[in-house]
Amino acid sequence: MRLSQFIKRVITLYKESAVRGFQKGIRTLWGLAKIVIPVYFIVTFLGYTPILDIVSGLFEPVMNIVGLPGEASLSLVLGNVVNIYAGVGAMATMALTGKQATILAIMLSFSHSLLLESAVANKAGVGLGLVVFIRVGLALLSGIVLNIIL
Repeated sequence: MRLSQFIKRVITLYKESAVRGFQKGIRTLWGLAKIVIPVYFIVTFLGYTPILDIVSGLFEPVMNIVGLPGEASLSLVLGNVVNIYAGVGAMATMALTGKQATILAIMLSFSHSLLLESAVANKAGVGLGLVVFIRVGLALLSGIVLNIIL
């Protein structure tokens, strides 16, 4: 193979790879947008109703332990019940400090998609209760520790 043929082949492969990557990126963006955008609008709407204030008030004592406002409980609930992107979408509607955003993000990284991922772990032979306890426990522990050290 001559050098010019080799260069043409590399350029062709690069173009094909770039097109495939772009297509996958668009599909991923669309999949995430279908979750995050509706959650963002729903949470924003709830912010104009007394519902969010009621939920925030109920969870405020627990959320204060981890240094978060009561409204952050909605992000945690959505992240744990729906998926992490729903939690992030709800988080985007809140006016959080850098410390609060960090704590909430790390808590969500430990406990998200609990229903689905716990079912998968259960299929793998790990007890359902143990998985939920460890993940939620780590989320709370990380929130408490981060609230102290940040």
